Amino acid sequence: MNVPRVSTAHFVANPRRTRGARLIAMLALAACGACSEPGPPPVDGLLQNGTRVIARADGGVQLMRDDRRLLATAPDRGLEARQFDDLVNGLVGMWTFEREDESAAAFDVYQGGSIDAQSARITYGTADGGATAELVIEPAPELEATRLRWTIQSDTATSVALPVACDTDGSFYGFGEQYHAGDQRGEAFTLFVSEQGIGRDPELPPTGLNGGRHTTYFPMPYYLDARGFGVLIETSRRSRVDLCRGDEKIAWLEVIDGAPLELLVFHGPTPLDVIRQLSLRLGRPSAPPSWAYDLWVGSQGGRDAVLAEVDALEAAEVPVGAFWVQDWTGHRSNLDGGSGVQYRWTHDEELYPDLAGMIDDLAKRGYRFLSYANPFIDPKLGHFAEMDEAGLLIGNDKGESYVHLAPNGSASHPDLSSKASREYIKKYLRAMVTDYGMDGWMSDFGEWVPLDAVLSDGSDATVYHNRFPIEWHRLWREVMDEVRPDGDFAVFARSGFSGIHAHSQIHWVGDQEADWSPHDGLPTVIPAMLSLGMSGIPYVTHDIGGFSGGPSSKELFMRWVELGAFTPIMRTHEGNAKDENWSWEKDAETTAHFRRFAKIHDALGPVFEALSDEAQQSSAPLLRHLMLMYPNDPESRGTDDQFLIGDSLLVAPVVTKGTSERSVYLPPGDTWFHVWTGSNHEGGQRITIDAPIGSPPIFSRGGDRPELRAID
Repeated sequence: MNVPRVSTAHFVANPRRTRGARLIAMLALAACGACSEPGPPPVDGLLQNGTRVIARADGGVQLMRDDRRLLATAPDRGLEARQFDDLVNGLVGMWTFEREDESAAAFDVYQGGSIDAQSARITYGTADGGATAELVIEPAPELEATRLRWTIQSDTATSVALPVACDTDGSFYGFGEQYHAGDQRGEAFTLFVSEQGIGRDPELPPTGLNGGRHTTYFPMPYYLDARGFGVLIETSRRSRVDLCRGDEKIAWLEVIDGAPLELLVFHGPTPLDVIRQLSLRLGRPSAPPSWAYDLWVGSQGGRDAVLAEVDALEAAEVPVGAFWVQDWTGHRSNLDGGSGVQYRWTHDEELYPDLAGMIDDLAKRGYRFLSYANPFIDPKLGHFAEMDEAGLLIGNDKGESYVHLAPNGSASHPDLSSKASREYIKKYLRAMVTDYGMDGWMSDFGEWVPLDAVLSDGSDATVYHNRFPIEWHRLWREVMDEVRPDGDFAVFARSGFSGIHAHSQIHWVGDQEADWSPHDGLPTVIPAMLSLGMSGIPYVTHDIGGFSGGPSSKELFMRWVELGAFTPIMRTHEGNAKDENWSWEKDAETTAHFRRFAKIHDALGPVFEALSDEAQQSSAPLLRHLMLMYPNDPESRGTDDQFLIGDSLLVAPVVTKGTSERSVYLPPGDTWFHVWTGSNHEGGQRITIDAPIGSPPIFSRGGDRPELRAID
């Protein structure tokens, strides 16, 4: 369809038509009276996938299935083409975006449409008649979804924004990894791959090292409505959502510099169905092997230090399955004096002499070995010179390799739009398995690619930035599929975006502060894991003890261990302040507590494996927000500090300092058995229960679990 272009004359300062404009229109209609021509008729019909499309004369559109309303646009509001000066600031892996001189053209004049089994086509105009937008709605039966695509032609629009109706009972879960809550209704935020931020102090702006409420390593322009449908914005560009915050009746879905606007609406009808349907579009993470559900202990400091810790854990009779050693490439002090690693993909021969032999010896003792890799290229180390000479790094506007600020001081990034660059890195990742014998690693970072980088294939760097995590993690997946085709590997990633699902396996929730902060400490781990699960990532983990800040306390470490025991991948991290942080061997009480919860985690291994088998068919998360199982229960929908392991165990971790009891919500329809006492309670109520260290509130649905209680 030939759609006229939107000129700057069509933009007005206020996205709404002014009251004066509406009054003039009403007077014009009244003056014409009976002589006015009737408007185009509304569209109402069925697509071949059973989705009913209703396009009203007031410009509103809604999708229906079996008398359930799915996506609906806000009444009397139309698609907007917005124009503004986009001001970008960024330095340490985080970016802020501001707008100046914003105006908008609203496509809110319905011009008619048509529908048949294959598609619905609807046209809208602006109030001055100067431009049109076309909406095409088509079935996507292989995805159990319906696709909507709005097209305009514009030389001036900076973004395209869709007003979605904020129904009274509507909700907005998902959006990748979010750290404060499940339902994001009432929030407005940008979705752009970023550092999470350190501290995330809400009293400070999200600049420097301080993150904002929604800065995240793993954003996704996707949400799940508890009523049983989901929406995915099909874009790799920066997007922004305003979820009934600016206007309580409207949720704005906006894509920056990326017309046309394309959505997939997943039909459900249950929240778990939506997650399965999302996986049909984005793919599913591969299943971890059985040994991945054993305890992983983070250890570092060189060969002797690691082997001494192995011996100490054996002497303490702590059941360990894997050791992950991040400083195999060498030790480096972070800018704040904390414990860091060298950025390369070869080992430090002084710190770990005969690393391959050490790994082989550990394997003979029954242990798996995991390590560390990230995409920074340090100018002071060997990879940089080779990659710079071969043109394998991202470029700057001078035609040179781009060296930018990085956690180690300065670094570059590989140009993953180049096949040669990809093959260079894969050679080293492959050697980590074939030459050293590693079973996997932490695939760190992926968020720092500058927005003005020059790519060899001519890609737009602002789009490439969001896609970089996908390409970075695709490398290790290609290597592992080649050298470990039986799936006998475990790799855990930090960064992500829509589409990472087909290439990833385990995601950890990043660098929390080693404290109790509700903004960036222990409490944020639970909503982060649950939002990842609702976004199609079933396998999650976290740093027991936290990473940044500190030093951690004994109480914090023990409470974090309790949460870790009921997480699919139980994994410790020594943290940035590793020498001062509390750890498992600090005193006898901590060691006994650590041993007991490692055994409890061990006992849950078959449960996690069974749920993993389910996830391979449906992407259903192993850890589930209560809403997924009780979507019609308002209390379940609003509970973000508890979770379910599958549908059988309810976990309510203690994440508040100095607490020996906590309030627990028991969902309706079942009897719940307190695992540590065997007492039972009817669902549909909130209770307060004793929760001293060693007894975090755990409840079993429909029956007691005395075998967990018996573990000491």
